[in-house]
Amino acid sequence: MTAALKAARVGIGGPVGSGKTALVEALLAGFARRGRSISVITNDLVTVEDAERVRRSGLIDPERVRAVEAGGCPHTVIREDPSLNVAAADALEADFPDTELILLESGGDNLASTFSRDLVDYWLFVIDVAGGDDIPRKRGPGVLRCDLLVINKIDLAPHVGVDLESMLVEAEEVRDGRAIVATNARAGDGIDELMDVLQREVLFV
Repeated sequence: MTAALKAARVGIGGPVGSGKTALVEALLAGFARRGRSISVITNDLVTVEDAERVRRSGLIDPERVRAVEAGGCPHTVIREDPSLNVAAADALEADFPDTELILLESGGDNLASTFSRDLVDYWLFVIDVAGGDDIPRKRGPGVLRCDLLVINKIDLAPHVGVDLESMLVEAEEVRDGRAIVATNARAGDGIDELMDVLQREVLFV
């Protein structure tokens, strides 16, 4: 008998309000169209609000969404001790052995949000244009260290005085050409490109 392949674990981090949960929902809808089996873990300090939102979305079996109340510093959330999330991911795989990808969402500010390599195979850092076009120039660890930088809410750029093209150029410069995807998660813009990157890099090689 061939052993089951371990599900890929992809972290989605970034500042509060950058659109992480909307991105999770867009990925759920997109990968469902591609016939892929996804499960989700959300992290909040003391609530399960994000998990409840995803459960109510109608995009996924609610049983495939687990919430972890990290109870830690809002600047690090799960970085220092991934054990609760490792246990939650292991439980999801045991309960749903068809899972191909586990998305782990976790908040954290621009200076400190990172994922332990003991927990994830690959991680995304999500920023949004409404947070300011200087975010890449500030060279926060999240922007520099993530495997893939997502610049979200691109539709807001003309409304908040952001030159999107310049922001993308600066992001490419500070990341030395490593992966960047521009998205409007609510409208689905850029989601196919993001899924293509995930599929190529970590999922179904």
